[in-house]
Amino acid sequence: MSPAAVPPVGARIRQARLAHGTSLRALAREIGVSASLVSQIENGKSQPSVSTLYAITTALGISIESLFDAGEGTAATAVTAPATTLTQGSAAALVAGPATATTAGPGTAPDPAPGTVLHALASFAADPGRRIGPVVTPDEREVLELDSGVVWERLGHVPGTHVDFLQVTYRPGGASSSSGGLMRHAGTEYGCLTSGELVLTLGFDEYTLRPGDAVCFESTTPHRYRNDGDVPAVGTWFVSTEMFSDT
Repeated sequence: MSPAAVPPVGARIRQARLAHGTSLRALAREIGVSASLVSQIENGKSQPSVSTLYAITTALGISIESLFDAGEGTAATAVTAPATTLTQGSAAALVAGPATATTAGPGTAPDPAPGTVLHALASFAADPGRRIGPVVTPDEREVLELDSGVVWERLGHVPGTHVDFLQVTYRPGGASSSSGGLMRHAGTEYGCLTSGELVLTLGFDEYTLRPGDAVCFESTTPHRYRNDGDVPAVGTWFVSTEMFSDT
């Protein structure tokens, strides 16, 4: 797929915000960031972190899948659960709180082959009706590079499903939230680390994942990933959000 065929995520966010009738300042206030950051993201001058992207989509009542839809003018798919980005100090009160929307995947990947990385904030072009696969070679992956040293590589998609199947990498120092905040979102998260080390904060607990270690948890539990090491942490993640199926 040519990068030119993939709409920038920032433009999609702006389109969804206007359709939602929310001002730029109101959106920024709701998700706890500056209006200038939201403006920079919408204009493609800045990349959102994983947690910021989740917070934006849930505040606007849309799914990640609809945001990444390649078709111009496609209506956003509504979701029903509010998203929350949490600070470390507020995790206790919200562990059992409402789910946030969309999916999460940790990670940043090692630099893919030239030409495979879409420019920053280019979407996966995840048209729900478009099959990705059944076989996806490394140079065919759709790649989304986010802020704070995180990259998602899409490994496949079956139409009619609401699943993120990703290779994720955190570069050294990378984190799902640069501010240290925890995030939560709808669905169930499964992951297996294949190289490097990755620290998972899950509620009040902290785990250091090493190659071969696997995790699974309800994504409504406040969580954050970070790489404290000096080599990339790479793994395969599978996040199911079937509860938000349109059918």
